[in-house]
Amino acid sequence: MVVVESIIAIILILVIVFIFAKGVVIIQPYEQGLQIRLGKYVGRLNPGFRWVLPLVTSIVKLDLRTQVVDVPKQEVITKDNSPTNVDAIVYIRVIDPEKAFFEVSNYRTATVALAQTTLRGVIGDMQLDEVLYNRDLINTKLRDILDRETDQWGVKVERVEIKEVDPVGAVKQAMTEQTAAERERRAAILRADGDKRSAILRAEGAKQGQILEAEGSRQSQILRADGERVSRILQSQGEAQGLRILALGAQPLDRKAITVLSLDALKQMANGQATKIIFPYEISALIRQASKFLGETEEAPRTEGESVHLDEKILGILPDANEIAEILKENRDVLEQEPPEVGEKVKKE
Repeated sequence: MVVVESIIAIILILVIVFIFAKGVVIIQPYEQGLQIRLGKYVGRLNPGFRWVLPLVTSIVKLDLRTQVVDVPKQEVITKDNSPTNVDAIVYIRVIDPEKAFFEVSNYRTATVALAQTTLRGVIGDMQLDEVLYNRDLINTKLRDILDRETDQWGVKVERVEIKEVDPVGAVKQAMTEQTAAERERRAAILRADGDKRSAILRAEGAKQGQILEAEGSRQSQILRADGERVSRILQSQGEAQGLRILALGAQPLDRKAITVLSLDALKQMANGQATKIIFPYEISALIRQASKFLGETEEAPRTEGESVHLDEKILGILPDANEIAEILKENRDVLEQEPPEVGEKVKKE
């Protein structure tokens, strides 16, 4: 009997321990527990060690952390009839555990389904280019719509992100061709602008070159004309000074000396290679002067056998060395009284 009673006692203790263990509930810090007893909601269970009535009470634990929900890729028709594959990511968090459990069977599945339909509606009201370039606007619209609809489920939509926008093959090919055409257009515009700038610069350079060339030619002509003017002035001055010197040197000459020089000029003319010699009209006067210089007269021509008497009137008085030195001194004094440039030129000569 004692053994049987001991066994029964042990069994009872084990049953009690088992029943007590069934009533132990541990709630994590990021969780919220819902206590349902015999089909009736009793209340929440806060994080920590909790014990409920076993076998008649069920506990539902809800995660209160932000959860990431992936919206599957789906084909959406844009406003300009361009089929596009779009998927997204939704960040949600449970803020009311009772609503999240009692108002909807599965808030995650409901949120995904609602995000898909809302995404189709938002994308369908936009053109493809707006979908590609206005993702922030799409994200904001989706978040506002989903947050408003899921509020009755006790779920808050914190953020929505469009993960990928992938047009179908034909649309993507057309976009590629459009992009290539746009790039070619921009390249053609840039090339045309470069050619325009290059032509303008070349024209300006040619213009500046012509201006500089004309200016250089003008200055060169001015300098050349000025040089010719100065050269002519100097040449005229030299000729004038030479004439003055010649005049000074010719003052002591008499008519007889001039006659001798004229005859010497005729002699030089006859020594040339020309077959014709043109004598001036005044040649008769020159011959008469030469005859007078030689002592002949028109009234008394010389006869044969008559001797020629050469006196000092014909030959002139021949000066001695002292007289020649005196004459040279007088000529030098006369030259020194002339202007400096004439005297210097005579001295150099």
